Amino acid sequence: MSEPEAVPAATRVAVIMDGNGRWATERGLPVLAGHRQGAKTLKQIVKDSVALGIEELTVYAFSTENWSRPTDEVQGLMELFGELLVSETPELDEQGVRMRFVGRREGVSERLAEQMDWSEAETGENERMTLFVAFNYGGRAEILDAAARYDGGGEEAFADLLYAPEMGDPELVIRTSGEHRLSNFLLWQSAYSEFVFSEVLWPDFDRAELERALQEYATRSRRFGARE
Repeated sequence: MSEPEAVPAATRVAVIMDGNGRWATERGLPVLAGHRQGAKTLKQIVKDSVALGIEELTVYAFSTENWSRPTDEVQGLMELFGELLVSETPELDEQGVRMRFVGRREGVSERLAEQMDWSEAETGENERMTLFVAFNYGGRAEILDAAARYDGGGEEAFADLLYAPEMGDPELVIRTSGEHRLSNFLLWQSAYSEFVFSEVLWPDFDRAELERALQEYATRSRRFGARE
């Protein structure tokens, strides 16, 4: 009797990190405290992802729509992001993680853009895992920007014009905080992704919840539009 076929594991995972604000509000804390706790969660999830053999992790950090949030929150997020780039890039480099930012640079301060370039350069030779950070990112904006430069050649030629053409389509997209929507995230790349929705707010997301999502993915049958 032949052995059962092994269920393939997800090696390309994307996460919509939702719930920082609600986490803070529930505790009577300022919203930025939720974002800081969410940053700590991301740091640990990156380590867990490396340990679990994930090759590409894409996280939704700041959308093109997030600029409409209160000015103090946006300013605080920009400052926090800059702090994290400086403090965390060396450790990511030691872990063998390559940093790659996807999104528009318009509207991002010159200093922050330089820090993003520095982080990419410092980790550019790493191969253990790529961390794609969707920052000032919108799926529609990405498609529009690609379309503006597209002059034919088919689907592959169009995909080469996306922000990170080397990014593989995510096999699994996870959204936290109980919301069930894509929120303009990876509209092109997630056409055939599997989705897992977690009720856990992002600051409370942990390895056990990540593993639960990966286990649920492993039970799915991916047909890409075909019949079994």
